[in-house]
Amino acid sequence: MKTRIHIQNLKCGGCANTIIKNLTQLNAISNVEVDVEDSVVSFEMESEKDLEQVKTTLKKIGYPEDGEANSLGSKAKSYVSCAIGKITT
Repeated sequence: MKTRIHIQNLKCGGCANTIIKNLTQLNAISNVEVDVEDSVVSFEMESEKDLEQVKTTLKKIGYPEDGEANSLGSKAKSYVSCAIGKITT
């Protein structure tokens, strides 16, 4: 089923590359797309339990769901993820 999540700290294509790379490594997740302008991640998942795995992964790499706590640590992680995403393109 197709799902969309609004996230925080999304700034550029480097961020998008990192998100796509990390989410496509998860089992049962496919067709990952990132809309940088609207800060939205879209993907296909097999079941509702996969949604929590995606949210946890996004938070771990610095892109928590919109409305969740956005600590200084999350912001710092997103900057590192962004830089890595720019380097690996």
